[in-house]
Amino acid sequence: MAINLVKGQTIDLRKNDKGESFDLSSVTIGLGWDVRKTHGGGFLGKLFGGAEEAEYDLDAIAFLLDKNGKVANRGYAKQTANGRTINMFEGDVIYFNSMRHPSGHIWLTGDNRTGAGDGDDEQIIVKLDSLDPKYDRILFLVAIYQGRKNNQHFGMVENAFIRAVDNHGKEIAKFSLSGDSTYNGMCSMTFAEVYRKDGTWKFRAIGDPQTTDSLSELLRTY
Repeated sequence: MAINLVKGQTIDLRKNDKGESFDLSSVTIGLGWDVRKTHGGGFLGKLFGGAEEAEYDLDAIAFLLDKNGKVANRGYAKQTANGRTINMFEGDVIYFNSMRHPSGHIWLTGDNRTGAGDGDDEQIIVKLDSLDPKYDRILFLVAIYQGRKNNQHFGMVENAFIRAVDNHGKEIAKFSLSGDSTYNGMCSMTFAEVYRKDGTWKFRAIGDPQTTDSLSELLRTY
């Protein structure tokens, strides 16, 4: 049975206190959320009454950190066929513009723009047992795309969660939170981290919100 974590709690991913063991050769970090119902009974970010859809786009992000707690490789700038420049491409930052790490050991499965439906809305897959030893920690974040511009924040998000599932589909741990007034104006969230410790991997629930929705600002600390 999966462990429901509270903020700040840390567990061993490979084996829990009940004696269950987990296969970390491939771990799915699933993130999910719902948008809080409006007073009119609809959902933000969905088509309602023939009106134009208002997009409410939460993006999963992963930072691969070295032993100094830094992103050593920020990737390079790539120009697309239509002339658009993508920064931080194929570096140690996994996000919607650079979904697969060059090693092939961590990738984002896709970009869900609404949070509609049950289960995970976005997933990051990590082959923890194959990850290069130079990576000491992986930080998992969620940012609301253009949240500040659109006045969208985590106070409007409910039933948000992050969970870890092993290679056989066994849920190891889950950390849940729902938005309230303390999250008003907060456009990104550092949800959790996975880090090496004593020859295994630990999972820590963080749940720290930030006002910025900018990936470059989130990365500045690292």
